[in-house]
Amino acid sequence: MSVKNQFSKYANEYKNHNIIQQIVAKSLVRELKFQPKRILELGCGSGQVFNHISWEVEFYKAIDASSSMCELHPKANNIEVKCLNFDTQDFINEIKNDSYDIVLSSSALQWSNNLAKIIEHLSYITKEINAVLFTSNTFKTIQEITNTKSPILDEDSIKEAFSKFFNCEFETILYKLEFDNKKDLFDYIKKSGVSGEKSLSYSDSKKLYKEYPYNYLEFEVIFVKTISKL
Repeated sequence: MSVKNQFSKYANEYKNHNIIQQIVAKSLVRELKFQPKRILELGCGSGQVFNHISWEVEFYKAIDASSSMCELHPKANNIEVKCLNFDTQDFINEIKNDSYDIVLSSSALQWSNNLAKIIEHLSYITKEINAVLFTSNTFKTIQEITNTKSPILDEDSIKEAFSKFFNCEFETILYKLEFDNKKDLFDYIKKSGVSGEKSLSYSDSKKLYKEYPYNYLEFEVIFVKTISKL
């Protein structure tokens, strides 16, 4: 199962299972230093970022790889929603003649197969990027117990990709999401859309259920703000 389907499968339930994504989307918009008029958003989901924008925008291009998410995103004359994977040439062709005041991305770019390539192409069309990405330390204890590797990028790779083309400010934050019981905690993992295409074997799941020591899940996110182009 691809990452895209993991998100789509729970698209309608997703609102209840993406509380951390909602928190970071809100923070991303709140931290903006100005009110951009032309915005490109990568990984727009059902509109978590857009819904926090309280000012008039001239043009908003929203891109997501999941068609069911794109269907849920707000629509208007000045909003263009495109169902595209940002690792593809189609995406690069879609944006190459554009120009934006800012590019926003919340909880999406950590899935990229070539983040540096995306940032390079974004550097041609904007001076500013504000993004928040989950890092590979999300669900760190789970990975340690099951001896698995995170499917998402680590903090150093993320910093390196952005720093090739921009001077940046980085801030890494660990969120802990608490649960009343283990069943709720494990249900959340399945439906949160953060674990991607990796599903555990029955024996790993059993081991994890028995040995997981906390009543919370760990989510590590990195906030990226570009200061200037290199």
